[in-house]
Amino acid sequence: MAPQISPSILSADFADLGADVARIASDADWVHVDVMDNHFVPNLTLGLPVVQALLKTSAIPLDCHLMIEDPDRWAPQYAEAGAGSVTIHAEAAGAPIRTLRAIRSAGARAGLGVNPATPVEGFADLLGEIDMLLLMTVEPGFGGQKFLDVVLPKVRRARELIRGRDLPVWLQVDGGVSAETIERCAEAGADVFVAGSAVYNADDPAEAVRRLRAQAQRATDAAGWAE
Repeated sequence: MAPQISPSILSADFADLGADVARIASDADWVHVDVMDNHFVPNLTLGLPVVQALLKTSAIPLDCHLMIEDPDRWAPQYAEAGAGSVTIHAEAAGAPIRTLRAIRSAGARAGLGVNPATPVEGFADLLGEIDMLLLMTVEPGFGGQKFLDVVLPKVRRARELIRGRDLPVWLQVDGGVSAETIERCAEAGADVFVAGSAVYNADDPAEAVRRLRAQAQRATDAAGWAE
């Protein structure tokens, strides 16, 4: 699969989200929407009403990342609203299999996210229940953080787990992804990249998306896992 770029609107202008989404509409694969409830993570951002509003105007699908308590209750509603992908956190879900299946049943891709300190091996048996595995490469909660290199070995292990089961599971990285880090992520095995500040702090967000994708593609082409 070719690398995909999912710009995070956590770094966009909240006063004019529709316009900032439109700036990347011709180049990005997804719009990454960070939903935070100030309980699971120490920040409060967007919720279902904003997602519903964005769905009316966005030309590209929404990639909703739920960093919230009780995702078992709320995640299916994001899928039912029309999100293209809904990711729940393994650390927060009480009934992950049921919730992941509910997301899929509602027509969205189901993702499972894990924090930097959470080992990925414990979720190997859930890979058949998901369409994407999201590895946080910063501590979740705020944009603009420095990329955590210590997560790269986990990215490699996750890619090996996916390859070992021959499953069409996407491997997403989220946090500190930029021109300086995206190639290392792609070489390690990631194929979906969430970039916030690297896109929306650029003078031309669309051009930033194109450059990030080109970098990821070069690194993927040279990586042994992509053979």
